[in-house]
Amino acid sequence: MRDHCYFVYMLASKPQGTLYTGVTNDLLRRVCEHREGLIPGFTSKYGIKMLVWYERYGDIHDAIAWEKRIKRWRRDWKKNLIERDNPYWTDLYPAMADAWSRTAPTARPG
Repeated sequence: MRDHCYFVYMLASKPQGTLYTGVTNDLLRRVCEHREGLIPGFTSKYGIKMLVWYERYGDIHDAIAWEKRIKRWRRDWKKNLIERDNPYWTDLYPAMADAWSRTAPTARPG
């Protein structure tokens, strides 16, 4: 049986900026879509592109429930959650994408 993983994530427009919370089964792809402006709506309108927090889940129902809960939170609670692991609001995407590119299998000519 194939393992599934899901991510609840928060993006910011800048450190301490506008926040967006989402859920996905492919964090790198989804954040890349936000960064490239491929998703019309809130994130593209407000330039929300920095991945500042995420958590991994094995069950989609748990991930969706957590995403919905966070979306109802006050801003200071979201800020505390981010700063627990990322006190300087560093964009986590570049290091994650770099690590993935170094471990991804490469196509070799046959």
